[in-house]
Formats: sequence, C-alpha cells, structure tokens
Amino acid sequence: MVICTLRNEGDRIRRAIVCTPASEYFQVSDISAHNITERADEERAREQHDCLKSTLKKSGCEIIDIAELPKHPNSVFTRDPSLCTPGGYIRLRMGLDSRRDEESWIARVLDSLGEPMAGGIEPPGTAEGGDVILAGSVAFLGRSQRTNESGVRQVSKLLKTMGYEIRSAIVPAPYLHMGGAMSMLGPDLVLCCQGVFPTDFFGGFDTVEVSARTFVSGNVICVRRKEAIANASCTDATDALKEAGVRVHEIDLSEFVKGTGGPSCLIMPVERTAGNTD
Repeated sequence: MVICTLRNEGDRIRRAIVCTPASEYFQVSDISAHNITERADEERAREQHDCLKSTLKKSGCEIIDIAELPKHPNSVFTRDPSLCTPGGYIRLRMGLDSRRDEESWIARVLDSLGEPMAGGIEPPGTAEGGDVILAGSVAFLGRSQRTNESGVRQVSKLLKTMGYEIRSAIVPAPYLHMGGAMSMLGPDLVLCCQGVFPTDFFGGFDTVEVSARTFVSGNVICVRRKEAIANASCTDATDALKEAGVRVHEIDLSEFVKGTGGPSCLIMPVERTAGNTD
C-alpha cells in the first residue's frame, strides 16, 4: 500500500511519523558530538512532545510513533533521514556523523508501511530533510551545514524527474537547515525570515515575513492553510502569523530547541491532502 501523497507541505497534514523521547535523548554523553546545546529535562520534554502529538491528532493527523534508535539521541527529530515525495521516499544521507544509521532506521519504517523508495543520496553527498521543502510545483532546497553541493545536485535530479522546479539557496548561520528560516503556511503561502533569501526566491507565492531572531524563527508545522503549530517562545513569529490571519497553536518546545530543533524537525510528514475539508 502506497501511503505518501505529499506534494506540497502547505496541504492539510494527514499522517506523520514521530519518535517520542524515552531514554536516548536524555542519556547523551557528548552533547557537542550530537549538536545538542544542553541536556533536556525528561519530564518537560515528554510533556511537550505529548502536547505536540495531541495537537496533531486533534487536527485529524494520524500519528505513527516509533521507538528511538539506540545510541542516537537525535532520532527524536524524524524529519531529517528521509524525504517523502509523490514518487516514494528519498533515502537521504545525514550531514552530522553521529546521525548516520538513522537513514536505514527510518527506511525500515517506511518500507514496513508500504512506501516505495524513489532513490537515495550517495557519498560524498549529504542531504537532510530540513533542507528540502516541497511546495506544489516548486521544491526549495538549502545548501547548509548539513546539506552539501553534491547532496543538492542529487536531490534536485530526483525531484526534477517528478516535475518539480528546483529553487536552491545558501542557508546562512545561525540556521542549521532551510526549515529554520522558512515554512509553508498553505499551498501558495510561505513563512520566511527577513533578509535570508534572495529577493525573487518566492516568486509566485505570497509571504509572511518575520524577524530573524533565532535559528528556528521560521520553523512551524503547517496543519492546513493558514493554521500552524509554532514554538511558543518565537513570539515575533507568532505575532506576525496572527496578524496575517493564521490560526496558531503555540506549544512550548523549549526542551527540543536545546537539541537545535523546531516544531517541523519533530515530525516526518508522509501524507498531506489538498483542501481544508475533513
């Protein structure tokens, strides 16, 4: 059974893979090797993750909750190891050495769900899911700390065969991924941080611009058009979204910001459907 119908991250979310933190996220010995700034509080992290899952479920999203990968604290950030597309999933290749093996872990989950593999990234390429945002006929790709030039070329080649127009840009510090600076808010509506992208990058799309205050200022989960889940601490972004008429579910995800992740980093969307009706 093919489950992925994801062509635009601005469509309504229907199914997503998450990984509830149980032990690995809290037992990390060398936080710098895993790009974690501070160890998370176990009780608070679980409460925050449960709130995220509950909000998604209330929106009509089916949650597929998988167990952490042993010795991989970043496996709670399910967004990055693979990319679901209309042609199947692309097995990516992590840019952080300590995250290698997460690719095969997520691939096994997607295989078990009946999702075909559309291709994979080969060395020396690296590409992480946070650097690829699908938007209908356009695929936005970021060249970042985690996704190199070879990775961008390989992902671009695969997506072009599916009919995507590729728009790529360099992701500047302090953003880890492109997804920290932009997110879809609808099929043709983009949230973006000011001064990060070329002036013509979002041609054909409407935009909501926010201040580039933190490395997750532009990171939200689109629930459906003009409805999003945002980190409660990103008040500049949530204020701008509300002013633009976006319904915002504000969730405290501070224990995952310690792991350098935002809302969208915590889910792998595998199914979205066009339209806002149930």
